[in-house]
Amino acid sequence: MSISERFGRLRDNLRHRWMYRKQATTASRARSTSQQTASKPTPPKKSTGGKFAWLKMPKFSWAGARNGIRRMGVGATIFLVLYYLGGGWWINTIDDHTDFRPAATDQITGGSAAVAMMAALIDREVNQNSWTANDPFFVPSVWLDNMPNYQQGVMSALATFSFELQDQLGRTRGSSQVDPDLKTVASKLQYEGEIWYLDFSSSLLPVATAESQYRSARRALLNYNMRLAKGDATFELRGDNLMATLDRIASDLGSSSADLALQIETGSYFIDTDADDTFYKSKGKIYAYYLLLTALGQDFQKLIAERELAPAWAQMLDSLRRAAELQPLVVVNGDLESQIMPSHLASQGFYLLRGRTQLREITN
Repeated sequence: MSISERFGRLRDNLRHRWMYRKQATTASRARSTSQQTASKPTPPKKSTGGKFAWLKMPKFSWAGARNGIRRMGVGATIFLVLYYLGGGWWINTIDDHTDFRPAATDQITGGSAAVAMMAALIDREVNQNSWTANDPFFVPSVWLDNMPNYQQGVMSALATFSFELQDQLGRTRGSSQVDPDLKTVASKLQYEGEIWYLDFSSSLLPVATAESQYRSARRALLNYNMRLAKGDATFELRGDNLMATLDRIASDLGSSSADLALQIETGSYFIDTDADDTFYKSKGKIYAYYLLLTALGQDFQKLIAERELAPAWAQMLDSLRRAAELQPLVVVNGDLESQIMPSHLASQGFYLLRGRTQLREITN
């Protein structure tokens, strides 16, 4: 074998070895890469929705919707219960303090104490305590009945007294001119206390509320008292004027005693839902008359002393005060002879009639 042939075989042998090693290295690298790829987590598939994929609605669940509606219903019920019961309890006020006196701004030197008391009572019941007799359904005090009846009783007494103020106390004689402010007071206080902005029984359009009418009456009272202090108005302190006014008050108290008697006779013994209405309406009227007569006693102090009526006047006020201060936790219209279930209407009626009788004794 020649030298050239030997070199050719050696070259072929080296080339085969190099090719084998290269193939082995490539296979090893391939196995390593496949193992690493298998150990890595599979990446999530890309959304096929493109850039607007976020607009897709979530899957709707009827069970979830029902649970949400149920929770909303329970929450709304709890809110309404707390709103009406809690709000009504917060608003409810039976203001029967017999030592009530007008504010300093309502008391005018040289004016009438009775007129100042009227203005103060209107301010307290309408502005301070909030008038509740005409509250609409969305106000929490709509379910109250004792406070509205009490307030209407107070306003009823003021309305009756306003006529005497216009026709008797505010005029020199029956033929003299009616005072314009007192005329306004008498007309405004006759307004129904249950009228709100909407009163479809009289008009399809919004109407004046009871509060606005009573506030107008208050302004007229204050204006009259200011004019009286300046000498531009009349407040007659004659005995016949006082007696006529007391007679009118006694007659109005008599109508309240008739209402009490009717409720006692016709009401239910066990559960009488109308007994508290009658009781608190009479209570408000008696309370207002007690304060008005107290103020009238100041206006006519000289006349009462001259006629030696002070003891009788004090006894009459004491009877009305006792009737006005009655405030049972629950008004019961029980049998008159009952030892367990008393009749609060009868107790109120007793003091009312006693005060009315004493009024008649003064006028006689």
